Amino acid sequence: MDRLTSMQIFITAVEEGSFAAAARRFKLSAAMAGKHVSAIEAELNVRLLQRSTRRLSLTHAGQRYYERCKMILELLADANREAIDVQTTPRGLLRVAAPVSFGAMHLGGIISQYLNKFPDVSLDVVLEDKYTDLLENRIDVAIRVGRLEDPGLVTRRLAPCNMVLCASPDYLKKHGTPEKPADISHASRLAFSQSISAGDWTLFDAEGRAYPIEGAPLVTANNMQLLLMSALNGTGIVYGPDFVFSEYLQKGSLIRLLPQYRTTELYIQAVYPSALRIPFKVRSFVDFIAETLDGTQIRGDAH
Repeated sequence: MDRLTSMQIFITAVEEGSFAAAARRFKLSAAMAGKHVSAIEAELNVRLLQRSTRRLSLTHAGQRYYERCKMILELLADANREAIDVQTTPRGLLRVAAPVSFGAMHLGGIISQYLNKFPDVSLDVVLEDKYTDLLENRIDVAIRVGRLEDPGLVTRRLAPCNMVLCASPDYLKKHGTPEKPADISHASRLAFSQSISAGDWTLFDAEGRAYPIEGAPLVTANNMQLLLMSALNGTGIVYGPDFVFSEYLQKGSLIRLLPQYRTTELYIQAVYPSALRIPFKVRSFVDFIAETLDGTQIRGDAH
């Protein structure tokens, strides 16, 4: 018997609760549906289902086999869709969310190149520095910076993101240059309030020892551009992704602090709700960003 068909009948029988229901789905007799499952059990030499006159129930082995079969068939369906998608053109509205600074500095150029390649797609871009619920806001894909641990979302790493600690020359002239992490705990700190990553403002020495920087910030804000401008105007010490500060570090408008310490390792990632049944427009956009967004484009000479 065809193994894939037998697996499909087995899954349907489990989910519908009977061989008769599975048989109707596949236009077979109930006896033939039962034979498909019996053939799997005979080949594996293990019982997958406990049968009674009223219902079917999974054995322990059957439960694990059901979960694996479900995954295999979903991956196969996704592979089939992907093969078909290769022969199609992405089209329709694509809703994208991204952090304000990253979107303003890097996403505009990528979008222009993407639309030149795929003119049948239109984009609705939402730039926000707060966490955006993808399903609630009907977002197809989000670009996020940090360590993401939401089991309901699929992530794809696009590029590394180094964090930097910096201040203006005027601030350092007035308050002195920090020589160790503890010095920053007592300084005027400008902190991003919407961080989605644990371990912010933590530095590591060459031996890997962690030095968390604590104390109440002078300014907190949910927007990195505001913190950038505050730092440039000498308000305090700011910490954030180097793609925000690299231009000003190169110019000398900001000075990197404690470069001998390593900062938390983060990534720029694409996030979407499911790995299965991904619309081709989403897959093509994420692939395009991954190809376009290499590390040299976002890090500059910040470190």
